[in-house]
Amino acid sequence: MKTTTLPDRCPLCGGSKKNGKTTVTVDLGFGVVVVRDVPATVCSQCGADWIEDAIAGKVEEIVDEARKKHHLVEVTTLLAN
Repeated sequence: MKTTTLPDRCPLCGGSKKNGKTTVTVDLGFGVVVVRDVPATVCSQCGADWIEDAIAGKVEEIVDEARKKHHLVEVTTLLAN
C-alpha cells in the first residue's frame, strides 16, 4: 500500500501548513458539543485545519458520549478525555 504525504501548502490559499490545535464544534440538533485543543494541521494564513483519522475517531467518541448525555451544551478538551 502506497502512502501519500500531504502537501505543505494550503490547497485553499497557498499558505504554509503547520502543526497546531483547533476547536471542533458539532450541532446535534438538540444541543452543541465543543471539543477544544484538538491536534491538527493548521494553515498559518487562512486558518483552515485538517485532523488525522485517529484524532477524528477520538472526537467522534466524545460526540457520541455527549449525545447520550443529551445536554444542551457540552464543552470539553481532547486532552481531558
